[in-house]
Amino acid sequence: MNEEINNYLTGILPEQEDWITRLETEAKADHVPIMDRAGMNFVVQLVRLTRPENILEIGTAIGYSALRMQDASSDSFIVTIEKDEQRYMQAIKNIEALGKQQQINVIQGDALDKLVELADQGKRFDLIFIDAAKGQYERFFELASPMLNPNSVIISDNVLFRGYVANPVDVPKRYQKMVEKIRNYNKMLMNHPDFKTSILPIGDGVAVSYKMKEEEVLLREG
Repeated sequence: MNEEINNYLTGILPEQEDWITRLETEAKADHVPIMDRAGMNFVVQLVRLTRPENILEIGTAIGYSALRMQDASSDSFIVTIEKDEQRYMQAIKNIEALGKQQQINVIQGDALDKLVELADQGKRFDLIFIDAAKGQYERFFELASPMLNPNSVIISDNVLFRGYVANPVDVPKRYQKMVEKIRNYNKMLMNHPDFKTSILPIGDGVAVSYKMKEEEVLLREG
């Protein structure tokens, strides 16, 4: 998103609670990437509107987004996966500090493995939030989407990645492979037979993919 517009949207957000500011400050101090305020506000609004009973998050970091989503829908239960042990411990600390350990279950491990385990356990979700290794987004989607209930959504963050996705000619060499994978991911989302997707230029780019009901899929194919 244009930086001027993003700054404007961030600037008009209402004053937030102290715990949110504390987590944002912690993430910045530890150089942990979390969703920017405008993007997070959009996700939180989607959670308020949809009131998902069960949420799956891929990429916990320090627990910021899980806590923001749970705060927006107090009846929601969240399963969130984090590969990095240090960030996992930070997330546990932050979640316990706010007394949310009964509503948020943090799993430590590689999401590619843990998603298979969750599927084997028969887990089902009403909202899935993907915000982890960008190069693995398509694989995360393949593993997680069968666990999503119809008439529910998958949210993917960073799908415009600093604008490079829209202008691949000027991508620094170290990002070229990842940007190509994100471009392929976005194309897959937009053409998936079971989903309808919108990509919004909020924050670093947010994709919202709606899983159609079976009758909608049949109508689309017919």
